[in-house]
Amino acid sequence: MRWRAALAALVLTALTAAAGAGLVRSAGDTDRDDPVRAAAAGLRCPACQGESVADSRSPIAAAMRQVVADQLAQGRDRDEIRQWFVQRYGAEVLTDPPARGAQLLLWAVPALTLLAGGYAALRTLRPRATSTAPTMAARRAPTARAARRAWRAGSVGLVALVVSVADAAGRLDRPSPQSPPADPVAVAVQLGRDLETQDRYQAAAQMYREALRDRPDDRIRLRLAFALLRAGDTTGAERTAREVLARSPDSPDGLLVLGLAQRGSRSAEAARTLRRFLAVDPEHPAAGEITRLLATGP
Repeated sequence: MRWRAALAALVLTALTAAAGAGLVRSAGDTDRDDPVRAAAAGLRCPACQGESVADSRSPIAAAMRQVVADQLAQGRDRDEIRQWFVQRYGAEVLTDPPARGAQLLLWAVPALTLLAGGYAALRTLRPRATSTAPTMAARRAPTARAARRAWRAGSVGLVALVVSVADAAGRLDRPSPQSPPADPVAVAVQLGRDLETQDRYQAAAQMYREALRDRPDDRIRLRLAFALLRAGDTTGAERTAREVLARSPDSPDGLLVLGLAQRGSRSAEAARTLRRFLAVDPEHPAAGEITRLLATGP
């Protein structure tokens, strides 16, 4: 009976190894000695096709790597960093989004097959009590031999089934080339906002420029103008604000940035621009501060 036990153990080992093959492939860590790259490898570059943040050379990916480095320096682990990005950009930002739907079913099939195969092995291959009646033993022998042959043939099919299902699950774990990444414009704008909260206005301005390259939008242009103003680039802020005002002459934010930029460069036009801002939108959140600023003089 030893060969039967050995056969059962071999088949069960093969089933276990096949069921875990896809999981082992997808769970392998890369570049463990570089925690920034290891964490960035789990994020998709929104501006690239099929590249991770770790491999991409785009400015957006560079900013995302810097965010990863900053968060690692703050003591966050990889899971916390992934969750931070998912909360802002959705699960599409991950290179390996959580399994769901058909993926969960494909991972369940190998496990269920493994259990069924183990049960069948025990039922088919376990030793049976020998009947004292020769006629009964002779009657059972062909049936037992047929069952063992059926088990041996079926075990090969079970192994093939588990291997194919595990491989399919492994492929589903990876995003397909047609799977849309996170919106690169939305990612760039959100990164710009996050950089502004860290007083990194030049880096934020670069993110807004990246967003404008893909989607010319005056709302993004105004964010760029504010970032340039806070970075001390009054010339760039004034130029950007004038681009907005050329299309929307009564834009309150456009007038506000323009007036502040003119004030920063000591232009004689600053007071008039700011008064026009107050006339256009006297209820603007910045109206009180601008009124006090004008009252103090240049």
